[in-house]
Amino acid sequence: MLVRVIDSQTFLDMVRSGAERLNRSVDQVNALNVFPVPDGDTGTNMNLTLTSGVKELERQAASKGHVGQMAEALSKGLLMGARGNSGVILSQLFRGFGKGVAEKEVLTSREFAEGLKRGVDTAYKAVIKPVEGTVLTVAREAAEKAVRMSHRTESLAEMMEMVLEAARKALQRTPEQLPVLAQAGVVDAGGQGLVLIYEGFLAALTGEDVSYTVTEADAGTADLDRLGEIAHKQSAQSHFETGDIEHGYCTEFIVKLKPDKLLETPFSEEKFRADMGGFGDSLLVVADDDLVKVHIHAEHPGETLTYAQRYGELTRIKIENMREQHASILDSEHRDTQQGESVSKPVTKRYGLVAVAIGDGVSEIFRSLGADVVIQGGQTMNPSTEEIVQAVQGIPAEHVFILPNNKNIIMTAEQVTELVEVPVTVLPTRTIPQGLAALLSFSEEEDVKMNQKRMMESVQGVSSGEVTYAIRDSQYEGGAIKEGDFLGIREGRIEAVGAEMLATSRELLARMLANGGDVVTLLYGEDVTQAQVQELTHFLEKEYPDVECEVHYGGQPLYYFLFSVE
Repeated sequence: MLVRVIDSQTFLDMVRSGAERLNRSVDQVNALNVFPVPDGDTGTNMNLTLTSGVKELERQAASKGHVGQMAEALSKGLLMGARGNSGVILSQLFRGFGKGVAEKEVLTSREFAEGLKRGVDTAYKAVIKPVEGTVLTVAREAAEKAVRMSHRTESLAEMMEMVLEAARKALQRTPEQLPVLAQAGVVDAGGQGLVLIYEGFLAALTGEDVSYTVTEADAGTADLDRLGEIAHKQSAQSHFETGDIEHGYCTEFIVKLKPDKLLETPFSEEKFRADMGGFGDSLLVVADDDLVKVHIHAEHPGETLTYAQRYGELTRIKIENMREQHASILDSEHRDTQQGESVSKPVTKRYGLVAVAIGDGVSEIFRSLGADVVIQGGQTMNPSTEEIVQAVQGIPAEHVFILPNNKNIIMTAEQVTELVEVPVTVLPTRTIPQGLAALLSFSEEEDVKMNQKRMMESVQGVSSGEVTYAIRDSQYEGGAIKEGDFLGIREGRIEAVGAEMLATSRELLARMLANGGDVVTLLYGEDVTQAQVQELTHFLEKEYPDVECEVHYGGQPLYYFLFSVE
């Protein structure tokens, strides 16, 4: 059947088919991933991004009348769900496509081709330093072929077949353009993901299945099973040293532009992108009417967040330590290799450190202080014994210290000592501030007993507090607590109750500082605004001028603030 136009149903079928094709090959695309590492893995990021777009497209399908509106819905879903470099670029390819076909009820071959070209132009503008030999190259050469073919045929299936052929050829040439791919012996992972999506497009237009093309650089077309073997033996990331990573933190967030802030600091996408480029590399900035999506590899991610807050509120913040992830990948591959040999796992260091924490910011602080593994967990999400056992077993060390950082996790952690071969010391830290204090006192040079002694002495010198809210009416020591009241808690004891969060926070801090203190550390949660943080720090500066105040983003849910006084 000759398909001359793409209507809304055909467009939906094409996107669904492309997403399904990519979803089936996520692990194989991940195996192609190379430095810079890792944005979660290219296949995973593209898949999650496209899945978000499909969900929004399906949600809007009933109310959207034509292809242009459908493409707009897809673009919005992709932007909100974009993950990593590859996901953001994918979102930009379809953002430009959506703008190019915005007014079209159906698409002819020429209009579809022009949409692809518009998408490529948009994606290239989003990347501050476009690199050839990547998904951008594959998309560009495919779009150029589409434009040429659209003048020769009205058949969308015939044109898409030629587009796919051009994309495959461009993918095969990526190692010639990017030495890092040639060194690892693979093609570009993002380009491979796009080829899979285009295969799905063609399958939807023809009603026939299209053969997979997950490829190695030097072997033409390789089937999925073969690539799975390659991935199992050695990933592309094993060709690089962890020390090669110049900017160690993969940082992503969305800025919700606020009119009141824009009055003082007008937003310019060009200026924003240029300024943000000074903080690191692998920068992608994507601006919509009221949102700005940012991806950057930075050495000091906090600086990027501080700058972005000039323009609005931050949401969907994600910071990952790429050096730690890369080292973990290499260590995992090394252990997999050793399993097939009668060689015991080598011990690479004297001590290992496992901490339990919740919140992106809190977790990152623990990692920056030396924690090898941070297990996500806390008051409402206690990790299992198995999770802690796996964390301990994953660290090549002679002795492992565990920081539970919650009273409900201490007993679980203590069970681990009987389930692993490596000696384990559980430090009974009951709060996040106690865990941080203990970690600051840790020394690689001291023996186990001295470290345990010093770390617990530090714990005893810290007063911990937290601000949360009541989930039901209750009584506490003769006082009434109403559902929704804010609670100020010190060392497990409710010390302040109030209807206003900042007032409760101030009262708790005053009680904690009643007997003195030199340093207050404030970790603010995911639901706290910068204005609230500033108001609380101004209170401390005014009422306790001799006390040093340190403020960090914790990102923890449920608890507005975590305080420590030393």
